[in-house]
Parts: sequence; structure tokens; C-alpha cells
Amino acid sequence: MQETFDLPSGERLTPYSPHNNLIATGCVLLPSSFGEAASKAELLLEIRGYLRRYVDLSEGFEEIAAHYALMSWVYDVFSEVPYLRFRGDYGTGKTRALQVVGSICYKPFFASGASTVSPIFHVLDVFQGTLVLDEADFRFTDATAALTKILNNGNAAGLPVLRTMTNRHKEFDPRAFRVFGPKLVGMRERFEDPALESRFLTEETGARPLREGIPIQLPSSVARDALSIRNKLLMWRFRERQRVGVMPGRIAVGVEPRLNQTALSLLSIVDDEAVVRRIHTELRSEQDRIHRERNGSLEAAMVGAVWGLVSGRSASPSVAKITASFNDIAADRLSRPVSSKWVGSFLRTKLKLTTAKSNGVYVVPASEQPKILALAARYGVVSADMSDAPTTTGDVELST
Repeated sequence: MQETFDLPSGERLTPYSPHNNLIATGCVLLPSSFGEAASKAELLLEIRGYLRRYVDLSEGFEEIAAHYALMSWVYDVFSEVPYLRFRGDYGTGKTRALQVVGSICYKPFFASGASTVSPIFHVLDVFQGTLVLDEADFRFTDATAALTKILNNGNAAGLPVLRTMTNRHKEFDPRAFRVFGPKLVGMRERFEDPALESRFLTEETGARPLREGIPIQLPSSVARDALSIRNKLLMWRFRERQRVGVMPGRIAVGVEPRLNQTALSLLSIVDDEAVVRRIHTELRSEQDRIHRERNGSLEAAMVGAVWGLVSGRSASPSVAKITASFNDIAADRLSRPVSSKWVGSFLRTKLKLTTAKSNGVYVVPASEQPKILALAARYGVVSADMSDAPTTTGDVELST
């Protein structure tokens, strides 16, 4: 047993003591040794068997979870990674899924939404492993903003979170904490921030009866099985890390760039084209879910109003006509009809569309059509591949 290891650069590595509280209590799980060498296909078969024994996941998501665990062991090759989420009410198995899947990920660190945030920053920065976070949608606490920063910054390399610390002289000493890495999250609802929502691949738990054979309580064998897999994955990381790389050809057609961007690291791990297609299907389902949730917003209603006029061959629809259409579409969400002034402000501030005065009335000029088309695809008004772009022929302007 070596207590230190000297690098050719002159640096000396000193491992954490096995008696360290984080390791001794199982808060952070590490391999115990190098396991026997195994191919990627052999590892995935063993991982799926392990998952099937202890947790009930849909078949498609079981494949995603198995590849995600594998990807976590080489995540530092990539510049972006997606997050894995289990969402459902209490008693639907999301905590079980976090425990089982998290235990075979790279240096998993288990925490809950009620944890003090400061140690989460420090542990992620030091261990640079996988954060496994349960009950992530807690509300109305001082920690909410800090944890959101971890999730917002933690899917892309090179975006540390700056926090103000104090040194022994009580002087301010800002420090950058590295929070990039895989993350598994369990929660009951959804995040309000659409940008944060786009970082997740989600399994809705409790949507069907529990599969027969799943133990009600986790047996002691799960820890032994997980350790055996972690040891084999450590060997795989040492053998294969230099061969892993981004494969841009794996992106899913018809899926928003944001989802493709975050999922590409996972797709680059997959060798089986049938599995790639199934993950593409899951990404499209995820996009449909995001669109459904967006469709309930006032932004979606406004985009629908604008798109309805533009696709109806109105090159520069007036704000007045957009207002009339919006009031009709969003009638069930409005306490009273809104004014053209309110709509004009909404178009400029929320949708970032330009309005201009033409022949005495305010219109959305034809030059904004590329933006309108992109918004229509984003909110699910048209297909994501934007294949049905409108052809406009003239202006329609109404007095305000």
C-alpha cells in the first residue's frame, strides 16, 4: 500500500485516508481495487443485469441508465454531459433508482436537497465525481439559489462557480469551485427554469405497477455487486479513456440543438446502432415533454398568435392583430383581455422580437421571420426540423 505517489512533473499525490468520514460512511463510494478486464459489451450486460435485479426502470431508460453509468467513468473526456433524473411522487421508486444507479457511477457523492450547500461545493471540487442528489426540488430555502448554480454550471466544463471565502486573516478570498460532472437527480416536480430543464434525461417513476421480483428493501448484496462493477469500470477507464471521444454523427435528427448538445457525450459511448436509435427516440420524447410544458405558457400562446398570422401569409403582422389573436388563444389563462401596448412590450422583452412603425401602425417586420420560425419550433408550434417554413406575400396592417 502506497501512502503517496510522485508524478514525473514533481507533484506528489496523497490519497484520502479510508477513515475519512465521507468515505467511511459511504457518502462517497470508490473502487477498492482494479477489477478484471472486461469489454464494453460485457460491462453493459453486467450493468443491465444489476439494474434489473434491484430497480424497476422502463426498458428504454434502463439502456440509457446503463450507458450513463459507463459514460460517467470517462466524462472528463467531454466538454458537456447530460443529467439523469428520476421524477415522481414519494413511494414511486425514485430514491431506489438513485441508490442503485448512483452506486456504479464514477466516484458517486450522495446528498439530499436538505444538505448544507457548502460541503457539496467542496466535495464536488475535490473528488470531481458524480453528484447523486435526492429531493432536489425543495423550495423556499437559502440553499435553493446555490444548488441551482451547481446544476446550471455543472453540465459544461470550464464553468466553475465562484464563491467568496475568508482566509485565516478574515480577508475575502474568492475561490472557483469545479462543479462539472455527471449528476443524478430525484425530484417530485420540475424546475421553473426551462434552460435547466433541458439538461435532463427523465424517467417518470410510478407510471406502471412494480415489476415482479424487485425487492421491497435493498439487500446487502447490492453493495457487493456495485463494488464489483465499480472495480471493473475502474479497469475499463484506465484501458479505454484515451480511445473515447465525441462522435458528432450520433446527433438525433429533428431534436433541438440543446438536447443534442448535452446528450452527445452519452451517444458517443454507444456502439449498438439499435440502442442509438432508441436513445434518439427517448430524446424526441423528452423534447415533446418539454414542448408540452412550454405550451402552457403565455410565451407559447403569443408565439402561436404570431405564427398563425405569419403562416397565413401576413409578412408583417400588426401588433393590434397579434393582440386580438393572443386574447382569443389565451382567454382561459387571462383574467381580462390585454392591450396592444402590453403585447408590444411582451414581444420585445419576452420573445426578443423587434416591432417597428409602418404606415402609422406598429408591426412585427418581415425581417423577424427567421426568429419567429425558430420560436415556433422551440415552443412546438411547428416541427423541430423547421421544414414547413411559411411563404409570405404582403403586409397586413391594422390600426391600433
